[in-house]
Amino acid sequence: MKNVTDSFVSLGYWPFAGSFGFNTDILATNPINLTVVLGVLIFFGKGVLSDLLDNRKQRILNTIRNSEELRGGAIEQLEKARARLRKVEMEANEFRVNGYSEIEREKLNLINSTYKTLEQLENYKNETIHFEQQSAINEVRQQVFQQALEGALGTLNSCLNNELHLRTISANIGMFGTMK
Repeated sequence: MKNVTDSFVSLGYWPFAGSFGFNTDILATNPINLTVVLGVLIFFGKGVLSDLLDNRKQRILNTIRNSEELRGGAIEQLEKARARLRKVEMEANEFRVNGYSEIEREKLNLINSTYKTLEQLENYKNETIHFEQQSAINEVRQQVFQQALEGALGTLNSCLNNELHLRTISANIGMFGTMK
């Protein structure tokens, strides 16, 4: 009985039920409070946390998917750009080769036309020289003929008298008559 009375006596030391206070015994209160708080958080926050994590997971997956699509598009554009570059390089090489061929062709054409022009100039020069020679020869012939004619006329005039002159004229007229 002593134990029962002791328990009533010890009840006298307990605080009243209507009062509120803090229990400063760290070892007795903190693990219990933490367990209660964690239990409430897990029970009520599990859905919210799960939704947040699912939303975050979906955003990450969407970002990865978009990144993969952008990467695929970038790779496709890169391949197109490389193909265009190869095409442009081939065209540039073709233009370069054709340009060199065209330059060589034009150079040969220019050389050939220059040779033809030089040949024509040489021919013109030779023709001019020949023409000038013929002109000089004809002029000398005319002068020689003129001098010979003057000499012959001078000789004839000094040797010819009127009677011989009339006979020569008659003979020439007769020759003209027979020619007709």
